[in-house]
Amino acid sequence: MHLHQWLELVAIAFGILSVWFSKKENIWVYPTGLVNTIVYVYLSFDADLFGEALANFYYTIMSFYGWYNWLRKDQYRKRVVTITFSNRQQWMQQLLFFLVAYGVLFGSLITVKEAFAPGAIPWADALATASAFTAMWLMTQKKVEGWIWWIITNIVSIPLYYVKDLQFTSGYYFILLVLAVAGWVEWGSRAKQNAA
Repeated sequence: MHLHQWLELVAIAFGILSVWFSKKENIWVYPTGLVNTIVYVYLSFDADLFGEALANFYYTIMSFYGWYNWLRKDQYRKRVVTITFSNRQQWMQQLLFFLVAYGVLFGSLITVKEAFAPGAIPWADALATASAFTAMWLMTQKKVEGWIWWIITNIVSIPLYYVKDLQFTSGYYFILLVLAVAGWVEWGSRAKQNAA
């Protein structure tokens, strides 16, 4: 195995741990996620997946914010952020955020493809990235719907990485898809308990 494959395996191991911790609402989601995202910035950029490289850079920044936000407590030492469902207004904001992100990313990636990356796949890269941006923001806020956006990201990423000859990563996104469905179910149950 060459260096890229070893790095891919390290990133995959830490990514699976991160999603597992997220599903369990455990703060270790963030330190393990940081190892994953930093390695994937490099791997994605090297594979001309510029949207995915940007997404992983964004995850890195949002991981620091999420780590802080999940640890915040009020004057009674209770966690400020708890698992909840999005209301109608928050759903509209998510959809708008996604659509704007997709439009900007798609336009940018078309330009990148034409200029110096003929192997780029703008529509899929932009779709995976815009849904991931939306998911990551919602995760920092502990919104159940974040898992829906992760499911979309994973479904698009499985074939995207496979055609880029990153088969380990393609398999990894399949595992993440299974974990995302489980996370959606688990967080939905916790949100109902929190609402009660």
